[in-house]
Amino acid sequence: MTDDNFYLKRANRGSYNCQILMSFQTIAPVSMIQVTEFFLVWTACWLPLAIGCAIAIKWRPSQPITSGQKLPLIASLYAIAPLILWQASQILAVPFTNWGFTWNWHLLISSGVGFVIGAIGITSLFAGQIALGWVKWQQSEPKKSRQIASVVLLTLLLAVWISGTEELIFRGFVFTQLERDFYLGWAAAISSLIFALLHLVWEQKETLPQLPGLWLMGMVLVLARWVDNGSLGLAWGLHAGWVWAIACLDTLQVVVYTDNVAEWVTGKYGKPLAGVVGLLFLLATGTIIWLYRVFYA
Repeated sequence: MTDDNFYLKRANRGSYNCQILMSFQTIAPVSMIQVTEFFLVWTACWLPLAIGCAIAIKWRPSQPITSGQKLPLIASLYAIAPLILWQASQILAVPFTNWGFTWNWHLLISSGVGFVIGAIGITSLFAGQIALGWVKWQQSEPKKSRQIASVVLLTLLLAVWISGTEELIFRGFVFTQLERDFYLGWAAAISSLIFALLHLVWEQKETLPQLPGLWLMGMVLVLARWVDNGSLGLAWGLHAGWVWAIACLDTLQVVVYTDNVAEWVTGKYGKPLAGVVGLLFLLATGTIIWLYRVFYA
């Protein structure tokens, strides 16, 4: 009788656990669980590398992080991302082509077009602000002028690598998985929110005002993938063009804000995504991409 009660309780407990699991899956769709698991595994694999990098660069989490210190941490994080994604593709039995990455001429051409659009867009953005007197051009010192070529090339390589990794993760894996359980708009909004919030990992003070801009940036990049018939090429190119142009301007320090207009217009802390101008720029870019799809697709 005692044994019967034991097995009866055990069966009831198992049934109860199954109910909890089913309830959890009802609250959190399978795609959200998979996305969460991906980021947890990625973080767990990266932590040993992050600790080693932090010790090597003599940085502590309680201290502000400089650009020079942040680069090794980002490099170690993004270096293992393709391995984690490959493992995820094996577990889910989903090829990278489902996530918008197919290594062919279309990807290269689309990314090149996107890069040109992104770089010209940022150039036009700052040219317009210079014309309005909100920003002024600052001549480089002779010593800096000789460094321009190396800065431009190194920044280009980093921009292509970082933006490509982020597109494969957020517009590729995350968005595609979420689209299985959510409508297109919701999948785009949630993946863009995750994209924006994870930027807080590096810097909180300067990133917080950029969150609306980062979310809108993610939405525009999802639109770019949709316009490119599911390929990541156009989104990758746009992202790389923006990152490259902004990073070059910041590194070379050739533009200076004049304070002739409020920060909330041009961008708090000198970050375009933290201002109205940056938001309007993204909306204009998204509109151009949408019109291209409507009239030329």
